[in-house]
Amino acid sequence: MISDGIEGETERVLENLAAVLLAADMSLNHVVHCRVYLTDINDYGQVNEIYARYFGENSPAREAMQVAALPRGARVEISCVAVR
Repeated sequence: MISDGIEGETERVLENLAAVLLAADMSLNHVVHCRVYLTDINDYGQVNEIYARYFGENSPAREAMQVAALPRGARVEISCVAVR
């Protein structure tokens, strides 16, 4: 778990997501939808900047929501749907 601030956590989450997709012979380009869970919705702007760097101009649809807590004290979690 990265505790280097919300930027570092978001980068790690997206790197892990990319690794899972790679193991399925896919990439972030295959992602069509993401759900972003934040323990503090005020972090959305910083998370959005990192998200845009990973997905570029054609970023997938997404929704973001604040949750009471995430496993292991995480501040951000992202789930996705990818289509081959």
